[in-house]
Amino acid sequence: MTVLWLRSLGRTAHRWTLGGAAVRILNWQQQRSHRLTPSDDELYQKTTVNLLDKDLPGMIFIDGYTNQGFTINGNRVIGPCAIIPRTILQWNVGSYKDITQESLALYYMLEPKIEILVLGTGEKVQRLDPNLLMFMRQKGIAVEVQDTPNACATFNFLTSEHRITAAALIPTGVEKSIV
Repeated sequence: MTVLWLRSLGRTAHRWTLGGAAVRILNWQQQRSHRLTPSDDELYQKTTVNLLDKDLPGMIFIDGYTNQGFTINGNRVIGPCAIIPRTILQWNVGSYKDITQESLALYYMLEPKIEILVLGTGEKVQRLDPNLLMFMRQKGIAVEVQDTPNACATFNFLTSEHRITAAALIPTGVEKSIV
């Protein structure tokens, strides 16, 4: 007996037998109507990356610090500085003892509001007036007080996470590069 196979619509197969009754049998093996494997051209193409930017346009990152100041986005800043989104300013303080509500006024007057202010107090972490920290908390700004090297790294990390972050930094007596 001769068997003839016919394919219809890719999902079922009909089997007809010659010289006898017609019998239809479903073929449960799924047949593919599209190509799932890559062609020869796709197998041999190379993926290349020309340049990966670590900085996004408009974002500020601290590259390093010295006993005199900071290197921010490749630019040298001398003395204490205030970094707010997309702006770097000189900060008029000599040491952590000069940090007052007035010296931090810039940070709570900004719109949009700063989420976190990273304060770098120099070579060592210094205790600030608890009333000052409470005042900033009441203004809706979290303050992170750290030594300047850690404050620089924290600022870079928070900025890379796209947080609305500001920094108030006092230089240290040690010359280092963060990058």
